[in-house]
Amino acid sequence: MTPPQATTEHALAALRQRYRVERERRVRPDGAGQYHATEAEFGYYAADPYTGEPAAREPLQDTVDVAVIGGGFGGILAGARMRQQGMESVRIVEKGGDFGGTWYWNRYPGIHCDIESHVYLPMLDETGYVPEWKYAPGEEIRRHAVRIAQQFNLYSDTLFSTAVTSLTWDEDSETWIVATDRGDAFHATYVVTATGTLSEPKLPGIPGIEEFAGHTFHTSRWDYGYTGGTAEGGMTGLAQKRVGIVGTGATGIQVIPMLAEDAGHVYVFQRTPSTVDVRANRRTTAADVGADRAGWAHERRENYLRIVSGEAVEKDLVADRWTESADLLEKLLPSFRRQGDRDAFEAAYEVADATKMNELRARVEQSVTDPETAEALKPWYRYACKRPTFSDKYYQAFNRDNVTLVDTADTHGIERITERGVVVGDSAYELDCLIFATGFSVGTSGILSGKLPVHGRGGTQMLHAWAKEGPRTLHGFTSNGFPNLIQMGALQNASSVNFTHVLDEQAVHAAALVAAAEAKGALVEPSREAEDAWIAVLTEDAPDHEWFHAECTPGYYNREGRGRPSGPMAYPHGAFAFHGLLKRWREESMGEILEARASADGQTSPGDESAVGASR
Repeated sequence: MTPPQATTEHALAALRQRYRVERERRVRPDGAGQYHATEAEFGYYAADPYTGEPAAREPLQDTVDVAVIGGGFGGILAGARMRQQGMESVRIVEKGGDFGGTWYWNRYPGIHCDIESHVYLPMLDETGYVPEWKYAPGEEIRRHAVRIAQQFNLYSDTLFSTAVTSLTWDEDSETWIVATDRGDAFHATYVVTATGTLSEPKLPGIPGIEEFAGHTFHTSRWDYGYTGGTAEGGMTGLAQKRVGIVGTGATGIQVIPMLAEDAGHVYVFQRTPSTVDVRANRRTTAADVGADRAGWAHERRENYLRIVSGEAVEKDLVADRWTESADLLEKLLPSFRRQGDRDAFEAAYEVADATKMNELRARVEQSVTDPETAEALKPWYRYACKRPTFSDKYYQAFNRDNVTLVDTADTHGIERITERGVVVGDSAYELDCLIFATGFSVGTSGILSGKLPVHGRGGTQMLHAWAKEGPRTLHGFTSNGFPNLIQMGALQNASSVNFTHVLDEQAVHAAALVAAAEAKGALVEPSREAEDAWIAVLTEDAPDHEWFHAECTPGYYNREGRGRPSGPMAYPHGAFAFHGLLKRWREESMGEILEARASADGQTSPGDESAVGASR
């Protein structure tokens, strides 16, 4: 049974011990090495199930003003904001057959966003669109990505079904040579990389995974040709099938109830249960969100970001489980909100954490009728150890006769896969279909993974330049030695649970940098001193979260139990403060610095700690 509210030291000590025991049941010696990329044995991943083989075309060797790498929301927003700054020649290069990024590839049954759609979907004010649901289904999100691309004429010069293979700075022309897997080698004055943080699917390295003779796929390539149906259900192809699903994170939470309705039998292979809070999704109207006012979406989005960044607001406009539990996100995000005595803060935080987790464990007991299954579904770790999930159908699925939970904690996961199914301990489970809901290599962009080599001044490769000292940037966007290259993402930047908001702010900043450089005839490139100053800012108040995540159950937040990487990785005061910092910098410093660098013929101005331009 769930322990009583853990507010006494005795209760907290017992809870800590339980958390340690449950953690050790799940830690594996191979850490993140337990996962493999999807390109190897599983060649099906390379196929695009939505557009098929791309049409043949001649390779391009022309020149554009701006090349944007990636057609997800990051790339779309970069393109749209560039258009608003007057840039006409903008080319997006996207691996998929259309815009949408993760929402193009992920179309599995039940897919929704777990952030309220009225703050998650960007540019609602600009497009005049009001989402139909509080938490939008994947298709509504994908359609909105297309809507933005159409409104800002991004289709006109986009290369779909094309992957960038290298970026090389050409000193003579002061442009980037963009090479692709379709023979392109075009030039771009500016390059914006928006390759995403959820773009590299992963599979568990389970012995025998390649031997399974049944049907198998990753959720990011859902095979409706096999299952039948749509994202709304109706998978008649599974009516008599024994289906196994590996993974109970945010994707599994949404898929499993849908499979339970349509499959003959579902075996859920779980290593660590997620926290599953109330979703309470519903249809919404313009009146519900005040969409009759100009700027309503911007106001709502800023309000949400303030709350989840630890800032005070007069009224919570979204009022959901994210904002209700915002104080517990302090350990999930690289933000620093502690005030006063550290020990007092941590003590109060632990009590609040235990209260929330007891509430979530009690929800399991109230929802699942079988006591043994309910006990296995209880999350025994602290709230910020794993990304919270939300569903009103997940726990109820385990009350069905055709759903079996297979807890694999004591065997540290599935032991092996055979031609006929899955082996866990002494039990073998024969399957017709095996689905991997094992997620993505979070935070691994093409540049950081090495799949997209970037060669800057003198042919220096970015990863080689960072090998000794670690990543070096100004504001997370630009790096010395790599002029006119602007990176979007969470590296040395700021993050939030509502990442599309972060991406939009980054797109605004990227477009402003390009517009200012164009006006001044300058290159966008920070000095070494500027990088040093920014890294000092990141380091000075960096939160001490390593101890917290070292005690967490294994997951992608702590590199499968090995702790978070050290070093200045993100702005320590939260996304809301960071966006204010960028805005002030653009207003107060950017123009003067570009002017100074342009007039100095490439020489850094004395005492300049924020230089972003060199003469061109």
